[in-house]
Amino acid sequence: TVLPSPAPPSLPDRFRMFRSCEWEVLERSLNILQASDFYWGPLSVGEAHAKLQQEPVGTYLVRDSSQGNCLFSLSVRMPTGPVSLRISFQEGYFRLKNWFSDCVVQLLELVVAGTRNNPLHFDEMGGTPLV
Repeated sequence: TVLPSPAPPSLPDRFRMFRSCEWEVLERSLNILQASDFYWGPLSVGEAHAKLQQEPVGTYLVRDSSQGNCLFSLSVRMPTGPVSLRISFQEGYFRLKNWFSDCVVQLLELVVAGTRNNPLHFDEMGGTPLV
């Protein structure tokens, strides 16, 4: 389940300087994200977790990361409650654990498909599997 965003946010202006090839990847991905129902923009971790608390397990949203070294975070409603995972951006690719793509939405599609048969276990989630 996807927790839909209230309205498409404007392009974030908080990003560090990127090489032109990275900026093209980032800008394309941001445009796709903004057209999605699950990108919430500058939402704090507390606000994201509060929104997900009453949602069914597996509901997720993507938001701007509050960490300076990450652009986005994936917040997911787990059986034990909401958790947030950082999506890194390095050398033109968005990364989450062993998955990577030049588009955040494609990365999420890979993760969703991949975790159906092989759950991820994150130490920061106490070893809880992410499906």
